[in-house]
Amino acid sequence: MIKQFFTKLHRLALFCLLTLFCFLPSSAQEIADRVDELMTAAMKSDHFNGSILITRNGKVIVSKGYGMSDIENDIPNTSQTKFRIGSLTKQFTAMAIMMLQERGKLNVEHSVCNYLTDCPEAWKPVTIHHLLTHSSGIPDYVNVWGYEKVLASPTPATDILEIVKKAPVEFKPGKRFSYSSLGYILLGSVIEKSSGMSYEAFLRENIFKPLKMENTGYDNNKAILKHRAAGYSLQRNALINAPYMDMSLPFAAGGLYSTVEDLQLWDEALYTEKLVGKKSLDAIFTAYAAEHGYGWQVTKHLNRKFIGHGGWINGFASSIARYPEDKLCVIVLSNLDSVPVNTIARSLAAIAFGLKQIVLVQRKAIKLNPQIYDRYIGEYQLAPNFVVVVTREGDKLMGQATGQPKVELLPESDIEFFVKEYDAQIMFVYGDAGQITGAIVTFNGQQTQAGKIK
Repeated sequence: MIKQFFTKLHRLALFCLLTLFCFLPSSAQEIADRVDELMTAAMKSDHFNGSILITRNGKVIVSKGYGMSDIENDIPNTSQTKFRIGSLTKQFTAMAIMMLQERGKLNVEHSVCNYLTDCPEAWKPVTIHHLLTHSSGIPDYVNVWGYEKVLASPTPATDILEIVKKAPVEFKPGKRFSYSSLGYILLGSVIEKSSGMSYEAFLRENIFKPLKMENTGYDNNKAILKHRAAGYSLQRNALINAPYMDMSLPFAAGGLYSTVEDLQLWDEALYTEKLVGKKSLDAIFTAYAAEHGYGWQVTKHLNRKFIGHGGWINGFASSIARYPEDKLCVIVLSNLDSVPVNTIARSLAAIAFGLKQIVLVQRKAIKLNPQIYDRYIGEYQLAPNFVVVVTREGDKLMGQATGQPKVELLPESDIEFFVKEYDAQIMFVYGDAGQITGAIVTFNGQQTQAGKIK
């Protein structure tokens, strides 16, 4: 407990030191130079591949691609490269829901069962608001279904729902926060039922076309899509082609692609009432459970209001960071799924604000006596059917999440470990009696408490 206290104290002191640096006015060229310096470092430390855009007051400060869109054919990333954006899809799903509410097609306070057929009795207390805020209690499909077995197969939302309907709810709606992609898949079905259109068609006709987002859409593996980036993963610190995923699976939780330039149009529209009125926008950007609004995280960063979200899907990572009081937006899209995009986006924002010193976190493994690893061996439960199994193999500590390959856990301290292949960390937690009682698992910036069950 004492070690953990001082580790957290050290981090807090470092954060306070950084935020005490004054904000200096910088010319566009100075910002561009510092951005290039940061991104060059990210390419070296994290193999950054992707595109970034920084805009303030509607004016682009930096818009640039780094690395390769297609490594095998030497095609570079540009501002027009199309990336899968993973969970950034959720903010478009939330907007569609609010548009339908304004048109009298649904009400976020109504039960989701009003819009689904054969709805389980246990789901009747679940409202659309609960789904939007990850507080429904309905288990995520990754926790009840071996979805990794069907990644390469067409899997419509109806198939997913039939499996999840049989699983018990995890808690009373509204009583807890539990991040759930399944909730947004359900919202996609609600949109289709309420609008009489496919999810893809509704977004295209009601959001993308009005905003002139011509390079954004629902991804389709079979379609010929110009300027589409290939997705990559890391395996033993070497780049590989990411595992294939049929794009019917992520649906309204993660099925879209876009460019940094199109997402700039999206950011600008959110300051207006082009899509919905002020009352709906206020509902979207209200922090409910765990600092989450409707498809967004709403919190503070750099002593400013922060509205953002990260996304991850096989081969891709994405982040959008909005500072509405300053009308600053940072967009980072990568075609390498291990890139710490949220950290990069926040660092770029600090540069744009004129913070004197920005240093990307350089994770370096230290040497530990392998006997220490024995205390961490066991199973850590993040959800009812989602567990991280920690084992020792010789002088290495290994971790394996349900349905995922085994990876080495590299030590940063005697309680903190990281994974090279992903933006993932684990910190083991001691109880009062001195034994390990659980862990804090962080994946792509999202923290989850995990209790030790074995």
